[in-house]
This record gives sequence, C-alpha cells and structure tokens, in this order.
Amino acid sequence: MTTSPPSPVADGSPLADDPPRDHGLGPRAAAVLVFGSSAAVLVVEIVALRLLAPYLGLTLETSTMVIGIALTAIALGSWLGGRIADQVDPLPLIAPALGVSGVVVALTPLLLRTTAQWSPALLLLVASATLLVPGALLSAVTPFVTKLRLTSLAETGTVVGRLSGVGTFGAIVGTVLTGFVLVSRLPVSSILIGLGTLLVLSAALVGWRARRRRRATAVALATVVAGSLATAFAPGGCDAETRYHCAQVVADPGRESGRTLVLDGLSHSYVDVEDPTYLKFAYVRAIASVADTAFPGGEPLTAHHIGGGGLTFPRYLAAARPGTRSTVSEIDAGVVRIDRERFGLGPSTATGIGVRVEDGRLGLRRLEAGSHDLVVGDAFGGVSVPWHLTTSQALGDVRRALDEDGLYVANLIDHGELAFARAEVATLAATFEHVALLGKPADIGLAPTASAVGGNLVVVASARRLDAPAIQEALDARDVGWRITTGDDLTAWTGDARVLTDDHAPVDQLLQPDRSRTAR
Repeated sequence: MTTSPPSPVADGSPLADDPPRDHGLGPRAAAVLVFGSSAAVLVVEIVALRLLAPYLGLTLETSTMVIGIALTAIALGSWLGGRIADQVDPLPLIAPALGVSGVVVALTPLLLRTTAQWSPALLLLVASATLLVPGALLSAVTPFVTKLRLTSLAETGTVVGRLSGVGTFGAIVGTVLTGFVLVSRLPVSSILIGLGTLLVLSAALVGWRARRRRRATAVALATVVAGSLATAFAPGGCDAETRYHCAQVVADPGRESGRTLVLDGLSHSYVDVEDPTYLKFAYVRAIASVADTAFPGGEPLTAHHIGGGGLTFPRYLAAARPGTRSTVSEIDAGVVRIDRERFGLGPSTATGIGVRVEDGRLGLRRLEAGSHDLVVGDAFGGVSVPWHLTTSQALGDVRRALDEDGLYVANLIDHGELAFARAEVATLAATFEHVALLGKPADIGLAPTASAVGGNLVVVASARRLDAPAIQEALDARDVGWRITTGDDLTAWTGDARVLTDDHAPVDQLLQPDRSRTAR
C-alpha cells in the first residue's frame, strides 16, 4: 500500500518542489536591488516627459501617455518576471535585466532627439520602446528577487511585504530625487546617461562571478560610452536645461541686438536688448496698443505680469513709461537666470522690474486689493495657459488686485475651433463688466466668409468701459493687422462656451495646438 506525501504546512518547511538552496542573495542585497530598480523606473518616467516636451508639448495628453506607458511596463515586467521566476532559476537573469536596461536608458536621449529630427512620425513608437524595455526589465527584478528570498511558507508574508514596501519606497525616492534635485541641477541627458551607467555597473556587480558576464558588461559599458559621446552631437540640444524647459537663445540675423527665447521648441519672447520699445511679435504690439490707449501717455503704472519669459513687455513699460513698477511671477528660475545673463536684466532698483520665482496663481494672492493699474497674463506651460490661471476663481484674484480703472490683458493661443479661447472669454465675461477680444478678423468672427486660422489672441477685461475705436486706431498705427470685437458680436462669437472653474477647467482638451509648433 502506498501513501501520498504529506502536504506542505506553514511550519517552516521548505516550499513544495523547491528544496533549500544557496541562492547567493542576502536580505540586504535583495532590498538594494528592489529599491534601486523601482527608483530607476520612476526616474526614467519623469525625465522622459522632459525629453518629449520640445516635440510633443507639455500637455495633459503627453503626461498621460508617458504615465500609461510606464504603468504598462511595470505591469508587464512584474507579470512576466513572476512567470519566468517560477520556471527557471532567476539569479542569472538579474544582471542581464539591469545591463540591458542601462544601455537603453543611456541611449534614450540620442534615440529620441535623432528620431524627432529625422523621422518625427516614428517618435511615439521609439519613445514607447525606450520606456517599455527598461521599465519592464527593471520591474521584473522584484519578482526575481522575491522568488530567491522566498524559501519557506512560514515567511511568505514577511518577504513579500518587505520587498513590496522597499520597492514602493524606492519609487518614492526616485520621484522626489528627480523632481526636486536632479532636474534642477543636471541636464536630462546627463541624468539618463548617469543612470544607465549605474545600472550597467550594478549588473557587473551582480554577475561578477561569471566570466561571460564580465565580457557582456564590457560591451555594455562601451555602448554607453559611445552613446554618451554621440548624444553631445545629437540634434535638438539646449543652450540651458532649466527645471521646466529646454531653453535656447537664438540671435536675430536681421537685427544685431535682437534675441528670441525658445522654450521647448516654441518661440516665447523676442527681446531687443538695446531697444526695449522694439516689439516684434504681433501679440505684444497688441498688448502695447491696449496699454497705450487705456492710460495717459508716459504715465508710470503699477503693473503685475503673470509669466515672465524674456520680460519683453515689462521692459517696454519701463522704457515707455519711466517710473513704472512691474512685478513678475515667473515659475522657472532658469528662465530668470537667462534674462540676467543673456538679456541683460539689471537690478530692480534700476529697471523697476522685480521678478519673483513663484507660481502665477500664488503670486496673484500676494497682491493687495486695488493695488494695480494693469495685470498682464502671458504664462504658458507647453502650448497652453496653465489651467489654474484660466478659471473664474483665478480671474477673481486678478479683479481684486486691480483698482477701479484697472485693466487685465492676456495672451491666449488656440487653433481649430478655438474652443479654449471661447471658454476663456466666457469666463472673463462672467467676472468683468467689459470684455474685448483682439485678433485676426477671421479668428474673432469679423470675416464670416474666411476660415479661422488660429494663433495668438489678446483678451482685455475691465470694470470700466473700453474704448474700442481708440484701441483699433492704435492697432492700425502699429501695423498689427488685427481687429477688435466687443459687445453683441463678441457674445455671438463666444456662443454657449462653458465658464471655466477650479472644479472643471479641461484646458488641455479644449485647446487645439498648432502642428507647426511655433508660438508667435
């Protein structure tokens, strides 16, 4: 008579069909591997957003796509890694997973920038691959390590729980370290090349006993070095990588003292460092036309600017209206540094321009009630105005800061059906008594037979009546080529657009970007 072997019980006995063995991986080494691989996945995800921003824009859709691909990689790696770990000894697989991930991560800047330059149609495919491959391989490390450490049923909960916690903590550290330290101090290409090198060296450390691993590591390191050198010559480089942007300063070949500030591939500001009254972009000339009309010529103003860029309009006010005091909320300290180093911004005591490195919405809250003649909105995150600056609550802060005759003037960019611009005009109309819209005739409904093209629009709002004929005369004098619309015509143009609020402001969905990727 034969008997069946007893079932395993939770008494410290070995797992069925898996006798104790020397897996060569202690608890500290296991924790380090899980912590490091989890942190690396998040570093790659965050930095990938910055690499893609110059080509796809820093929009909600871009962020959602990158996060979705990263989560897919994590899920795929965890699932397949667990399946593989149950079929073969996972220890020899850890080093290749780290090494291949390191090579792909280090080559990512070169691959993405070269693809964007020579084959833009393939950019999404290449970007997906450079996220999926290292993300899946690094995510597979956790089930590999868990299988190696899990040798008896009695410690299942402890081992799985500990390594899961360590991996989550690693992801948190990777996120915080990248967002608060690495991006503000290093170019994104340097971050990825450094991380790739670290992963390849980790692979060498894990597989140092096998000679073939040594040869593979040497090849991987050579690839990383070659890719690093090639990245320096890859297209799409930046003059400076700030915390938020890839920034370039482009000289104007037709005007010796002219400079254009390009952020993430978009022309944000044009500055003549010798003549601040020279205004090249049409929307800036339109804003100047409004200010020149609304206030007596030469009279100094108290102005607040939401968004700085090259500080074109604050410089204009300082030159055209001596004694004007301008405060600027600019979130990117790197852009402010460029203003000082490349555009010759002097101290506030000499220029009357004080720049605060802060979020525009928080800057509005600092302003005292009725303290300003003029508030100018010209802040952009990628291709759109940051949503929290477009809502009725944000515009309520603007109105509170203005005196009874004060003006709010804002630059908007939209294309296609101009759904975002219509919604913002509707929101302004719900906040201010008088609103006007400036733009190309076809875009603002004054050329019914022509199709809207889109681009820059300037909206004006105030508690006082706006002198539309005088503004139109000023636009014509500056050769802007724009028209102004108010009253019933503007109401008809706005239609049934929904008012934007802090609770519901789908700016990224309403706005249709320009596929040519220029913002002038």
